[in-house]
Amino acid sequence: MRRYDTVAIVGVGLIGGSIGLALRERGLAKTVIGIGRRQSSLRAARRVGAVTNTTIDLAKGVADAELIVIATPVARIVEHALQSAQTCPEGALITDAGSTKEAIVEQLDGRLPRNCRYLGSHPLAGSEKAGASHATADLFEGRVAILTPTVNTHAEDFDQLEQFWSDLGSVVIQMGPADHDRAMAVTSHLPHAVASVLASMLPESLFRLTGAGFHDTTRVACGDAELWKQIFAANRANLLACLDQFSHRLHALRSSLEQNDAAAVEDILRLAKKNRDALGS
Repeated sequence: MRRYDTVAIVGVGLIGGSIGLALRERGLAKTVIGIGRRQSSLRAARRVGAVTNTTIDLAKGVADAELIVIATPVARIVEHALQSAQTCPEGALITDAGSTKEAIVEQLDGRLPRNCRYLGSHPLAGSEKAGASHATADLFEGRVAILTPTVNTHAEDFDQLEQFWSDLGSVVIQMGPADHDRAMAVTSHLPHAVASVLASMLPESLFRLTGAGFHDTTRVACGDAELWKQIFAANRANLLACLDQFSHRLHALRSSLEQNDAAAVEDILRLAKKNRDALGS
């Protein structure tokens, strides 16, 4: 395990707070600086023990950091990375936890001043809950963390972040930024869109009649609307393509029902069950 003297986390919500807790409980960092815009969020991070120090001054917060992790909504990651590179130690490594990558990498890869470097990360962990009060030190245990290196990535930077996420309990894989965004459109962004549409269709008169199936299917729709608006916008083209595919599959089910083709309906249901069973619980 690599032990850091100082790690700065920009954005100490669920993901940032959980990174801080994992670092501290595993003894991976002597000092964890939490950086945020609101004192209320920073107080929550201090209260759960996710950080050792907090500040609303980004320049001050990253001044001594060997590693900077940006865990803010995707629309602000580039801005925070560029700001951090101005005042952090020369040659510091900057990563993030955003669920989109292609546009962010395009703007940051090989473009930071003062010999600072950026390498994108995306831990596939989290929940519909938000804020450091819901952070846990084991959030990343057994979860996949994706790194998105490019031709500009230094081998030692990749090794460092691979070690970082492994030390937090993750299984690390690498993907190209564009491949990452196409994959997330299918496995994360489309499910959220579908859950949101389904939840939005429910009339208040039927709230009391929903069971576990509806609750399980729409759970992710509880996610922060502003955050997901940014994710949808950042991965718009890929999400539109997935929505087209979903519409085609939904139309196939509708046509089978309309034609009273029980065999075709069963085929769709069996394939769905086969794929879902393969994922485990």
